[in-house]
Amino acid sequence: MSEKRFGDYTLSEDIVRALDSLGYASPTEVQREVLPVALDKRDLVVKSQTGSGKTAAFGIPICDQIDWNENKPQALILTPTRELALQVKEDITNIGRYKRIKATALYGKQPFALQTTELKQKTHVIVGTPGRVLDHIKRGTLTLKRLKYLVIDEADEMLNMGFIEQVEAIIQELPTDRITMLFSATLPKDIENLSLTYMKDPVHIEIKAAGMTTDRIEHSLIEVKEANKFSLLRDVTIVEQPDSCIIFCRTQEQVNQVFVKLAELEYSCDRLHGGMEQDNRFEVMKAFRRGQFRYLVATDVAARGIDIENITHVINYDLPLEKESYVHRTGRTGRAGRAGKAITFATPHEGKFVAEIEQYIGFTIPVAEAPSKELVAQSQAAFEEKSDAQAIFKKDKNAELNKEIMKLYFNGGKKKKLRAVDFVGTIAKIEGVTVEDIGIIAIQDNVSYVDILNGKGQLVLQAMKNTTVKGKLLKVYKANQQ
Repeated sequence: MSEKRFGDYTLSEDIVRALDSLGYASPTEVQREVLPVALDKRDLVVKSQTGSGKTAAFGIPICDQIDWNENKPQALILTPTRELALQVKEDITNIGRYKRIKATALYGKQPFALQTTELKQKTHVIVGTPGRVLDHIKRGTLTLKRLKYLVIDEADEMLNMGFIEQVEAIIQELPTDRITMLFSATLPKDIENLSLTYMKDPVHIEIKAAGMTTDRIEHSLIEVKEANKFSLLRDVTIVEQPDSCIIFCRTQEQVNQVFVKLAELEYSCDRLHGGMEQDNRFEVMKAFRRGQFRYLVATDVAARGIDIENITHVINYDLPLEKESYVHRTGRTGRAGRAGKAITFATPHEGKFVAEIEQYIGFTIPVAEAPSKELVAQSQAAFEEKSDAQAIFKKDKNAELNKEIMKLYFNGGKKKKLRAVDFVGTIAKIEGVTVEDIGIIAIQDNVSYVDILNGKGQLVLQAMKNTTVKGKLLKVYKANQQ
C-alpha cells in the first residue's frame, strides 16, 4: 500500500502547495488520524505527545476551511505559553500563506494597544494565552461572533499552570455552534471533564507515545551528589559532544548559575527562564533554532511545544518537579524520526521521585555510570575541536516558502483612508500579476505591508514606484521579513 500524502485529502490547492514548500512530505500519525475527522467537522479529543506534528494536524483543516472574505476571527487557538502562541501563529501563517490567512498572537507582556490595533484589521485566526485572550474579550476588543473553531492546545499544561478556569470563562463567551478540538499529552480527570462539558460527541484519538521508546531516544540515569553535578555535566558533554543540547534545571537561580559556569568555560551557550524579559526569551529561542549556540540552559518553560529540530541531547541537570515534565523535557529530542539521548542526573536521595517517573512512563530508566577519567581525557581533544568549529546555521523550514515571497512597505495606511481592497485592485492590474499573487495585507495607521507571492515581488515593486493607489503615489520599498 502506498504512503498517504497531503494531496490525497480534500484540501485546497493553496494549502497543499504551502505544505509542499514547507517540506511536509507525508502526514505524521497524528495528522493521518486527525485530518479526516477534522475535515468532517467533528469535535476531537486527541492524546498525543509534543513533537508528533499536532499543530499541523489542527492547523491544516482550519486553514483549509477558513473563509478569506470574512473579516472577523473564525478560529481561536489557546496555548499555555507565549512562546508556543508565537510558534503556532507562525505555523498557521505558513500553512495558510497562499490562501492569505492572517493570524494574530495575543499574549501578556506585550502592549495591549498594539494588539488592539492589529485586531481592528482583518484577522482570520487568533492564537493566544488564556489570560490575555480573556482580557481582550472583557474589554470588547476581540469579537468572536463568527467563530467556527476552538482549539485547546497542551490542555494538561493549562491545568498545571492554573488556566482551566480562564479557559472555561472564554468558552462561555463563544458561539455554541462551533467545532472544538482538544489536544493534550496526558488526559487527567479535569481535562476529560472539560471535554464532557463543552464538546459534542467528540471523537477520541490516542497516539501512542513513540518518543518514550528506546528505539528513538536512548534514556539513561546517572546517580550523583548535588555538589558534583556541574563536574559531571562537564564530563558528560565532553564525552557526548552534542550537536545541540538543552540542559534542564528546576529553578531560575540554578539556570543562571549553570549558564555562568558554562560561559566561563567558553561553552557556546545561552539561557532561558520565566524571569527574563519576553523579547529576550524570543530572541534566545530564535538564535537556538538557527544554531547560533549549542547549549541552552533552561527551566521547564522550554519543555512544552517548542519545535526545534535536531536537538541531539536533553540533560536533566535536576529531576523535574512534575513526573509529566519528564515526558515533555525528553520529547525535545528524538523528533521527526531522528535519534536522541536523554540523560538524567539524580541525587542519592531522589530514588522516590525517579520511581514515580518510571511508573508514569512505563519503563525503568537504565542506570549508567559517570564517564571515567580515562574516557573524558580521550574525548577532550575532539570536544575542543568541535567547540572551536564554525557554527553551522540550521536551514529555516520557512526558507523555501519565503523565497518566492517579497514583503512590500508602503508609506500610507488608514489615515490616508487606504483599505486592502485598494491595494488588491491596483496591484492586480499590473501586467503579469493576478489576485493569486497577492498575499497577506496589513494596514496600519501610517504604513501598509503587502506580501507579493510567486516570485512577482520585484515586478510589483518596480511598477508601484510609478502607480497610484486610490489616487495617491506612495513610497514603496522592499520591507524586512517579519
